Amino acid sequence: MYIKEEKLKEILLDSGLVDEKTFADAQAEAFRSGQNIINVLVGREEISEDYLLELLAPYFNVPLINLKKVVIDPETLRLLPEAFAKSRGVVVFEYNSEAKSAKIAMLNPLDLDTINFISAKYGLWPDVYLTSSVSLAFVFKQYRKTIGANFNQIIEESIKQSASLSGETDLAKIVEAIPIVSILDSILENAIMMNASDVHFEPLPKKLLVRYRVDGIMQEILSLPNDISQILVARVKILAGMQIDEHRIPQDGRFHFNLEAGAKIDVRVNVMPVLNGEKAEMRLLKSSAKPLSLSDLGINENLEGLISEEIKKPHGMILVTGPTGHGKTTTLYSILHILNTPKVNITTIEDPIEYEVASINQTQVNAKAGVTFANGLRALLRQNPDIIMIGEIRDNETADIAVHSALTGHLVLSSLHTNDAPSAIPRLLDMGTMPFLLSSTLNLVIAQRLVRKICTSCVESYKLSALEKTSLVKQLNLSGVPAKKKAKLIPSSAYRGRGCKVCEGSGFSGQVGIFEVLLVDDKIRALITKSMSASQIRKAAISDGMISMFEDGLEKVQKGSTTVGEILRVTSE
Repeated sequence: MYIKEEKLKEILLDSGLVDEKTFADAQAEAFRSGQNIINVLVGREEISEDYLLELLAPYFNVPLINLKKVVIDPETLRLLPEAFAKSRGVVVFEYNSEAKSAKIAMLNPLDLDTINFISAKYGLWPDVYLTSSVSLAFVFKQYRKTIGANFNQIIEESIKQSASLSGETDLAKIVEAIPIVSILDSILENAIMMNASDVHFEPLPKKLLVRYRVDGIMQEILSLPNDISQILVARVKILAGMQIDEHRIPQDGRFHFNLEAGAKIDVRVNVMPVLNGEKAEMRLLKSSAKPLSLSDLGINENLEGLISEEIKKPHGMILVTGPTGHGKTTTLYSILHILNTPKVNITTIEDPIEYEVASINQTQVNAKAGVTFANGLRALLRQNPDIIMIGEIRDNETADIAVHSALTGHLVLSSLHTNDAPSAIPRLLDMGTMPFLLSSTLNLVIAQRLVRKICTSCVESYKLSALEKTSLVKQLNLSGVPAKKKAKLIPSSAYRGRGCKVCEGSGFSGQVGIFEVLLVDDKIRALITKSMSASQIRKAAISDGMISMFEDGLEKVQKGSTTVGEILRVTSE
C-alpha cells in the first residue's frame, strides 16, 4: 500500500489513535529495519490493519471490502495469473463478460499500472476496492491446484533425458542437464501455496514419497519414480551447499528459494542416510514483512500484559518450552521484535538462524569451526550485550553460562524441551544448575503448543458428545484445575469445520498457540531453592492463579478458534 508518510501521519493524528511520539518512534524503527511504516505500526499493535483501512478508504476514494465474506468463482479468480496477482496485490472477485464489468480488490488502489493492464486486457475500466493483506492472502489460497498432472509430464521428460545420459558418471552434470529443477521448483511452490512448514523426501524400496507438514499434520502429496530419487536429493544438496558424493553421514545446509512473485523463502535442509537411500527434510521459513505480535501468536490480553512486564526487566532469564515444531522460536523472535530498540545491544547464538532480524547481531552455531552454544555464548558475553538470546539450552555447560549471564545483569531468552512450564525448573536442576542461582535468575517460563484453527469459511457449532465431555473432565483432572472451575470450563457446545474448498475438506486453516505462563514469584522461588518437584511447583502456581495450557485451549474452543479434538491431541498425557 502506497501513501505518503506526511499524509499517513495527518490521517492517524486526526483519528486520535496515534500521537506524534508514537508515529516518530515507528518512523525511526521503519528506517532502522528497512520495513514499511504501516507494517511497523500494525506489528507493534498501535493500530489494527482493519481499522487503518477504514481510515484510508476515504483517502483513496474507494470502498472497502472483506474478501473472506465473498464467494469468488474459480474461473473469475484465475482471470489474473497467480504470479501477477500475488506480485501486484490484486484479485478479480467479480466479472461479467456480457455487461463488461469487473470488480477488483487491491492493496494499493493508486497502482494505475495494474489497473491499466486489467483495463486493456478485458476492455473495461474496473471498479476498484481496497482490501487488507490478510483478506488477500485468504483468497490467494484458492489458487491452490493439484500438481500431479504437471509432474507426470515433467517426470516422463526427466526419465527420458536421464536415460540418454546413462553413460554420464558425474552426478552434478546430470542434475544440471535434466529438468529435475522443474520438479523441485514445482514441489516447493506447491508446498508454499499450501502453507506447508516442511517438505519431506522419503525413499522407499520402489518409490520416493513426497510429504508435506501442513498445520502440524503430515500429508502424502505424491510418489515419484525411484529413477530420479538420487538425482532429486542431489539437486537439493547442490542448492544447500552440501557434498553430493557424501552418503554416509547427515548434512545440514540452507538456500533461498525465489518465488515467481518476487518473494523469497529461506529453506533449511537436513539430509540423512536411511535404509533405502537418503531422506531430505526441508523447513520452509517465511520471513514475514510484518513481525508477529504476541496477540498474533494466540496469547490472550492478560498473559500478554504479564509477558510484556517481565521482558522489560533489565536482567533475569525467560524460557519458552515445548516440543519441536510447536513455535518456540517464533515466540522468541516476537519478543526480540518488541525489545529491538536503538537503546539496547541484542546478540543471539542460534542453531540454525531461522530468521534474519535487522539491527540484531546473530551468530550461527558451527561445530566444525568449534562454535558451540557454550563457547559461542562465552564469546558473545564479551560483545557488551544487554539482551542475549540462546536458541536452545541443550547441555549443562550452556545452562550454567546462561544462568550466570542472567545473574550478571543481562536479560537472557532461551528455549527448552519440556512438556509444561513447571517442568522447566527440575530440568535445569538436572542439568546441574544450583537451586539458589536458578531461583535468583528465572523470571518467567512460557510453555506452548500449536493447534489447528477452524476454517472460517465452513465453521459450525455442535453439541458436545458424552465421550468428549468425559475426555475433557479427565484432562482437567490431570491438569490440576480446581474442582470449582471445572464446571465453567466444560462447554455444552463447541465448534468445528465442516470441510470446504477453501480448506480442501480438512475443516482447518492455519494454526494458533495455546499457552501456559509460569511467573516466578517469591513463593515459587522458595520452592526452587528447596528443589521441589514439577508437580509441587505446578500445584503452587495454579493456586496462585496460573492458567494451565489446557484451560487456555478450552478458552479458544469456546471462542471458536479450535476444536476439542485439537486441544486433546496436543495436551493429552
